[in-house]
Amino acid sequence: MIQKKVLRPDRVRKIKGGFSFIPHRFLTDGFLFALSQKELLLYFFLVLVSDRHGLSFYSYDVICSLLEICVDDYIMARDGLINKDLIAFDGTLFQVLDLPQSPVKRPASIQSDGVAALVQHSLEEKRW
Repeated sequence: MIQKKVLRPDRVRKIKGGFSFIPHRFLTDGFLFALSQKELLLYFFLVLVSDRHGLSFYSYDVICSLLEICVDDYIMARDGLINKDLIAFDGTLFQVLDLPQSPVKRPASIQSDGVAALVQHSLEEKRW
């Protein structure tokens, strides 16, 4: 086993004014790898700006400006996080949710082929 020691005791992280954290399960259970880059960026942003209940109310234009993403990317990322059960959104208020049991994986075709594959995958899911 690797012995760990604090390298900079003067710089140990503490929760002070805000309350942002990412559970270790986010990495170990595969949530990190189930998200696109834009979903990950938006998720981390919402974690950073949320209160202790996971609530925040940044508008889409402010989010797009701060994250330097276009509205279409924001909408796809937001909807992706909702579909993966990581956030709730009522049109004004966001809530970062407790992690579900397991991540919703992205199909490989969606990871590489973008919007066209997303539409195709969506249509295939609707078939009986």
